[in-house]
Amino acid sequence: MAGTDYYDLLGVGRSASADDIKKAYRRKARELHPDANPEDPQAEEQFKELARAYEVLSDPDKRAHYDRFGPDGADGAAGDPFGFAGGGLGDIFEAFFGGGSAFGGGRSPGGPPRGQDLEVVTDLDFAAAAFGCQSPVTVRTAIACEVCGGSGARQGTEPVTCADCGGAGQIRRVRQSLLGQMMTTGPCPRCGGLGQVIVTPCEPCRGEGRRIEDRTYNVDVPAGVDSGATLRLAGRGAVGPRGGPPGDLYVHLRVRPHPVFRRDGYDLVRDLHVSYVQAALGTHLGIETLDGDEELVVSPGTEPGRVFRLRGRGVPHVEGRGRGDLLVQVVVDVPTRLGKTEEELLRRIAEERGEAVTPHEKGLFGKIKSAFS
Repeated sequence: MAGTDYYDLLGVGRSASADDIKKAYRRKARELHPDANPEDPQAEEQFKELARAYEVLSDPDKRAHYDRFGPDGADGAAGDPFGFAGGGLGDIFEAFFGGGSAFGGGRSPGGPPRGQDLEVVTDLDFAAAAFGCQSPVTVRTAIACEVCGGSGARQGTEPVTCADCGGAGQIRRVRQSLLGQMMTTGPCPRCGGLGQVIVTPCEPCRGEGRRIEDRTYNVDVPAGVDSGATLRLAGRGAVGPRGGPPGDLYVHLRVRPHPVFRRDGYDLVRDLHVSYVQAALGTHLGIETLDGDEELVVSPGTEPGRVFRLRGRGVPHVEGRGRGDLLVQVVVDVPTRLGKTEEELLRRIAEERGEAVTPHEKGLFGKIKSAFS
């Protein structure tokens, strides 16, 4: 396959993203793997060439050299025909398919597995999310057994090295194929890949090395967060069995709505209701902000929908300095019922301005006429 374009080999365009290249490689690798093509004597060579293409295009520097100079410019490991400096086909195969390499490459070392990642949702008040706070979260998790110290063995005893895998945690097996002997590596069935076995288990944790209980953590919530944000607490997840490292805790934030404000990015928006008289003549009103009450000057002749901007009264930025603005949108309330004096005054104003209005209907006859109109 000499001279084959690496992009064509993977079936992607030259503008493909790293994720697209990875997905294409995994798909092609399954198709061209020698075990999937036992009757094709060229399968191994094709698979190696595919791995070479992925190794080059997944590395930004090698990809840049390849785009400029072709395959020769992408080689970065002298003496290695496939360019896997310090690694090999086995490393790539293991990284994407798990377990051991079909070509007898490296293996994952034995040892306790990492604990599970956990998720929890916490509710925040609007102002607390805007300015930041500490929020306690309680999660049911696995913690190290205090009796055995996480080893899983009864006090006075210790785990022993697995006799089947010799502490490696993995077993290599050799099988015959059309290409000759193939070596595969998998977890040791006796110790489950841990490399050790518990002869006398700890009774409280039953040899697991951990127990389940509720734990509460105080989470530092940065200013400016909103619903949908997620905070990662490294090492606060469940501990792994028999001394394995802990996973992470992911805290999903949910912000309660505010009765007055609504968010638009880092800006706050609120409505300000004024009467038609206040809108026409102007007024000074005290309005609520996140920082306390402030006076807003509504100028005479303010129309419905006008927006007053109070700079720096919005939500602080999560990253960096500064805050958004508070946008106050005017809503003019028109009365649905008028007193006699109000109506007379408004009719005089309409007459003064030369504006046509609904005529005033007087007496019982007028009311009956209105009812049947």
